[in-house]
Amino acid sequence: MKLQIRKILVCLFLTTGFAGKAQELTIPQLSQYLSDNPFLMSPSFAGIGNYVKVRMNGLTQWVGVKDAPDTQSLSADVRLGNRSGIGMVLYNDSNGETKQRGGKVSFAHHLTISKYEDHFFSMALSFNLNQFRIDIENFDPNDDQAIAGDKSSSNPNFDIGTLYRRGGFYLSLNVSNILNKDLTRFNPIFEPNTLRNYYVYSGYTYRRNRRADFEIEPSIFFQYFENDKRSVTDFNTKFKWYDFLDYYYAGFTYRFLNDQLGAPLYIAPILGLKKGDFYFGYSYQVIMNELLGYSKGTHVITLGVDLFQGVSNCSCTY
Repeated sequence: MKLQIRKILVCLFLTTGFAGKAQELTIPQLSQYLSDNPFLMSPSFAGIGNYVKVRMNGLTQWVGVKDAPDTQSLSADVRLGNRSGIGMVLYNDSNGETKQRGGKVSFAHHLTISKYEDHFFSMALSFNLNQFRIDIENFDPNDDQAIAGDKSSSNPNFDIGTLYRRGGFYLSLNVSNILNKDLTRFNPIFEPNTLRNYYVYSGYTYRRNRRADFEIEPSIFFQYFENDKRSVTDFNTKFKWYDFLDYYYAGFTYRFLNDQLGAPLYIAPILGLKKGDFYFGYSYQVIMNELLGYSKGTHVITLGVDLFQGVSNCSCTY
């Protein structure tokens, strides 16, 4: 009986791995991008900031469900001169018996349309390298004679992104995983090789004036997956209070499938603070679908540090 239940869970995680974001040669786009880490969302944010921004993210999905997805990532980006920026992301992701490790290197170029109106445009290109593996060490070899060794594949890929900013408004358009996936070591019947997804991130930061100590930022994230035509949307709102250079924030995000507007996947309160050069963010995603009876939710923790303040004095870094 236990073996049968285990086989069902393995099949479930393999299915969600191949059809879900967590195993599509990328790291899951959940609420961690709201934790003062937009570069994790789009390479076009690389180098926006007059410091080296380092962020570590830990994400544990579906707490209470055995072998649920678990992800760790480390990202950093920095300005190069007055017009360019570079960044990198390293990640480790597990989803049941499937594992992936990888990294991304990004280059962004920033153009100033009008420094007096805070009017900027950015373009970026990323190179990704991902190792995907099905870990069979916990499988019963007597149950399936076809099990002969771990199945793994390394796949390079590319992302492109753009970012438009004017005053408090921003709009980022992106394409991820431009190339098709190599299926030579897997069964192409069950695994999709088209992993391209398209996403938009946009919002507006409102402050009464530059000296105001309160800010509100509504934003939206839309993602479309080419292979199975599914799409998701996040509605977000952040409230931020400033104490000179330090700040505190709270907010929430609401995620849903676009064909199920009234049935959210989760609702997540978010909070965080920046004190000196150090940053902390936390989000708890309350699951609203059928997993609610089995899981306590998803925890997302972000730790960060800002180094070498003043690496660039260009107005487009702010």
